[in-house]
Amino acid sequence: MRYVDGFVIPLPKKNLRAYRRMAQMGAKVWRKHGALEYFECVGDDLDPKWAGITFPRVVRAKPGETVIFAFIVFRSRAHRDRVNARVMKDPLMNDPAYTDKSMPFDTKRMAYGGFKVLVEA
Repeated sequence: MRYVDGFVIPLPKKNLRAYRRMAQMGAKVWRKHGALEYFECVGDDLDPKWAGITFPRVVRAKPGETVIFAFIVFRSRAHRDRVNARVMKDPLMNDPAYTDKSMPFDTKRMAYGGFKVLVEA
């Protein structure tokens, strides 16, 4: 059964360019180590009238922030665990070009989880 790691984060709009660079590096590393798909999406329609709880509310977005919704697809949870272990050992993950910079978002307001795929069409 396929497996997905997903997360939602608040991102100051002024940090979108820096976040995109970080996300592009993440995509490269996760795909290199076997992730099937890698998506990083920026908020566009974040205040639908029919929603119970919006993504901005979930991450307590502040004025001037948008929301990133991201997910990585794996063959299974075991595959996810193997890929993530290899990713954490990848030299690029310890490259000072990335590690010496502060995160472009507030990690304490990030929502994250691993999910079994229930329906796939």
